[in-house]
Amino acid sequence: MLRMSDTPIELEPQLSVQPSSQPEPEKGLQLPLPTQDPSEAQQQAQLQPELHQLEFESNPEHQLSEEAKPLWIKRQRLLSLLFSMFCLFAAILGLIYYMHHNLQSGSYNQEGAVTPCLSQACQRASAHLSMSADPFTQPCDYFLFSCGSDRFSPDNGGRQRGHGIPGHPQNQREKAVWAKRRRQSEEREDRGLREGKILNRKNVLLQYLREILESNDRTTNSAVQKAKGFYRSCLDTISIESAGAEPFLTLIQKLGGWAVSGQWNQTDFNSTLSLLMRDYATFPFFNLYAGKDPNESANGTTKKYIQIDQPDLLIPIEWNSKTQKSQAKTQTLRPFLASCQRYLALLGSPSSTSMIHVGMFISLSSELAVAAAPLPYRLSKGQLYQRMTIKELQSQAPAIDWLGCLQAAFHPLHLTEDDHIFLHNLPYIVQMSRIITKWLNRHELSASTSLHTYMVLNLLHTLMPAMDSRFSETVAPGNSEKAVPRWKHCVLETERGFDSVLTHLLRDRSAHREAEEIIQNIFSSLKSELHELNWTDQTSMEQVQSRIPRLWTTEEIADEAELDLLFSEVSVSEHSFFSNYVQLLSVWQKRRTKLLTGQDEAADVLSITPFLRGNELIFPMGMFVPHLFHATYPRAMNYGALGFLIAKDILHLLLPDIYSQSESVHAVGECVWTHYLTVTEKAGGVGAFSLSAAQQQEVWVQYSALKIALQAYHQSLKNHPGDTSILGFSHTRLFLTSFSQVNCDSDPYSKFMPLEPSFLITAICAKSHLCPTSLECPNKTQQELLKRC
Repeated sequence: MLRMSDTPIELEPQLSVQPSSQPEPEKGLQLPLPTQDPSEAQQQAQLQPELHQLEFESNPEHQLSEEAKPLWIKRQRLLSLLFSMFCLFAAILGLIYYMHHNLQSGSYNQEGAVTPCLSQACQRASAHLSMSADPFTQPCDYFLFSCGSDRFSPDNGGRQRGHGIPGHPQNQREKAVWAKRRRQSEEREDRGLREGKILNRKNVLLQYLREILESNDRTTNSAVQKAKGFYRSCLDTISIESAGAEPFLTLIQKLGGWAVSGQWNQTDFNSTLSLLMRDYATFPFFNLYAGKDPNESANGTTKKYIQIDQPDLLIPIEWNSKTQKSQAKTQTLRPFLASCQRYLALLGSPSSTSMIHVGMFISLSSELAVAAAPLPYRLSKGQLYQRMTIKELQSQAPAIDWLGCLQAAFHPLHLTEDDHIFLHNLPYIVQMSRIITKWLNRHELSASTSLHTYMVLNLLHTLMPAMDSRFSETVAPGNSEKAVPRWKHCVLETERGFDSVLTHLLRDRSAHREAEEIIQNIFSSLKSELHELNWTDQTSMEQVQSRIPRLWTTEEIADEAELDLLFSEVSVSEHSFFSNYVQLLSVWQKRRTKLLTGQDEAADVLSITPFLRGNELIFPMGMFVPHLFHATYPRAMNYGALGFLIAKDILHLLLPDIYSQSESVHAVGECVWTHYLTVTEKAGGVGAFSLSAAQQQEVWVQYSALKIALQAYHQSLKNHPGDTSILGFSHTRLFLTSFSQVNCDSDPYSKFMPLEPSFLITAICAKSHLCPTSLECPNKTQQELLKRC
């Protein structure tokens, strides 16, 4: 078996951004042949007796009779002849075996078909790969610490992979490697590699949407132009800062004024509340959305109902499990009080009266907060999905004009008091009504304005993303965390308002055929892998087998004419982000109305993982974007990155409890973990390092996902021979290198992964015919054990 030190040329990092035209040989697929070419060996074997004869003939002194020649000369000629015949036989045998092996492994070694990918996307990918750490140059360090960001560094107190497992020691070798990798990380940071080393899927998608919004593609589509104009207005921080609080104060005047910052017309409480709900998607006292009745959904009914829930309170609160009440702590109330004072000052409130208004606002907020409860508590008390009519709700919470507010929120839909709705915290709604009634009946002037102030500050919170930086800085003064880049903030805000437009643009740029092919191949390989498991109950496997995977395609996406109609009433100004933002608030509310009329809710354009819809396994288009995927990428790159993520997502989604359903999960998890302990010099007390069921399952999921993706890729090579290359890498090496770029992908299950995901490459490569070279660390590995994983 070849060691990395035996192949220095292959393992040198290649820094050229231009793909090499010469493919790298798949070393793991070759038989160690003699140094001579077989044809040369055969030719030399044939010429050797003739040259020997000429040597004797040219020297008369050696021309002796056969009988006179010494016995040792005869033996020497015989041995020479036998040796020549042996060399010829070995060369022929090696050539035959080599050709046979290549024919049998044709799907793994397509070096003759490898050609460089020269597309623009491949050139960018080549530049990215050339600056990233190569997993095949320093296998021990890379495969044990490839996700070694600062959050796992021992120096910052963060949890390193494997910590938290009883008996998991830290030896000097690990500390030395961490010091080395920390120095390397600091050097790479100057070249901007820290962010690109670990590809967070959400960030990759946001970056791709940014490129779409900033592109200069000429389009006649009005909705697309408005989306791009909205994005540019968000980036125009100069105009936003110069406008200050004036746009918000102007809006308040349209709503009847505000006693805190000027004249107030003492508008009716329910009228103001209805206006905030209809035009500004603001819900100060309760939340509204459309949803199904879970009991009816089980029978396939698609009807939706109005859902009323407790609001997202502005005041910071905590749940007291002893008193079963929400409460605000002094240490959190003080900064909140200071923020409220700052808000009023920015909005022109005189300092002499602002403290009174702030005190009333906090008092009202605290009373409402006491009635709120977290979801687990409400679930345990059966407070979710309490069905009643609007008339019944009116009798229990009379302070709110429920029919009027709901008609405003879901305009132009016609509602009656006999329509059914669902409550998700009726005790809160009842208590909220009592609190509002109490405050409405108070006679002092400050009390009469408190409810209005409460609604205005909630509206301020809704519009804060469109206001100048002084307001956002007030939310979290002295925040030490790195601020979100402005472009990312603007992409997210554009998606909130123009999600259907971005979905349309994403669809037009998606490679549907290539995406559907990788989905089908991965799912087919996954079903084959599951079929080999030792199941305690076949039901789970049969459910997986019955799923129908498909790409989320055009049926759910509006065409250009529909998009233009949807945004026909929106007028975008590139120098007034506040005005643009306000217009889109009413658009969001119109979506709630459409959902209530029976239309299916569209999948989130920012979705990056598959989801279930009936018996279908839906893959959102946001998964299929560069750097993870591109139609012109070598298939090895697509399968190594996105193919692995797809397989991992499916296993998590469809088999969340597979550990209890198959003994194979335990066996594979322990097998890989034992190998990890051996390589890291922690063997000898394996029992002390045993994994939990969740950890064994996660090891199995990621190991199986990598194997499934690799098998799917090899199957694609069988069906469609030939693939391109980047940096001259062989097929399997490019596959594994691509995987190494995403193996640190964070998901809710990553906390259960006890080792670096990149280490799975060594487990896969224990089957040497699958990998471009042998991967061995200086200490002895258990190759035979791994072959059974």
